[in-house]
Amino acid sequence: MVVNGVSIDDSFAEAFPMAGTAIQITAINEKWALEAARSMTGFATSVIACGCEGGVDRLLAPDETRDGRPGVRVLFFSFDAGGLEKQVTTRLGQCILTSPTSACYADLDAEATIDLGSAIRYFADGWQISKKFEDKHFWRMPVMEGEFLCEAKTGVTTDGVGGGNLLLMAGTTAQALAASEAAIEAMRRVPDVIMPFPGGIVRSGSKVGGKYKGMMASTNDAYCPTLKGVTKSELGPEIGSVLEIVIDGLSSAAVADAMRVGIKAVTDLGPQEGALRIGAGNYGGNLGPHHFHLKDLLP
Repeated sequence: MVVNGVSIDDSFAEAFPMAGTAIQITAINEKWALEAARSMTGFATSVIACGCEGGVDRLLAPDETRDGRPGVRVLFFSFDAGGLEKQVTTRLGQCILTSPTSACYADLDAEATIDLGSAIRYFADGWQISKKFEDKHFWRMPVMEGEFLCEAKTGVTTDGVGGGNLLLMAGTTAQALAASEAAIEAMRRVPDVIMPFPGGIVRSGSKVGGKYKGMMASTNDAYCPTLKGVTKSELGPEIGSVLEIVIDGLSSAAVADAMRVGIKAVTDLGPQEGALRIGAGNYGGNLGPHHFHLKDLLP
């Protein structure tokens, strides 16, 4: 199928169930809320090597936050709730507790929970204070700057989805990047999703396994333009560069919405400035239960 000159593969993205959570980081101003959020979500591109996948969902205006200050909503995903809690609380202690003027609150209501402040309260060395306000539980911890306020727990969902994706194939790297940036700009307006790689884009897409022992993933040679002549390539002679966008979401619907607006942004840009072709990565449908067929997501 062709939309506005851009070819759409008859393919699907294959994604996997993940445990996910959302937290709210606030600070004295937007600059310091973002500093804390970026620090906390650093090195969280792939659960394979980083232990979790994380990123900024969106900025929060003061009237949207729990304490009336500027804030940032961040999402984290991992294989299970236990692994998610370990990653979130470690990052909380090293990146939010340490950041000037920061506070941290739950931003996902769910029956199941993981610890936040309850996991790091002992840093206060006995000076921590437990507070309950209405039905919420908080920990107040003295720090040199003043006081760190952190909610005790946050909700966790097992309906999270990791690994939604788009493959954007273009004639040149500049065109592939332009298409990817257009897609990311549109996808960042969709709530409850993150694109965890740098700038939302990954150039080193992978396949499962590899020829070296112990490799969980290795380069996706079928989509490497420089290997067209020596491997079973999925690329025609017109394709000189491929970039991938990976999407994680708190629900399957959120991932589908993000892919939908991303595809539209790329097709609206057209093949002269952006991608010649849009595809998706899958494993034959045998590994992940969430299948996002591109033809079902077309505008």
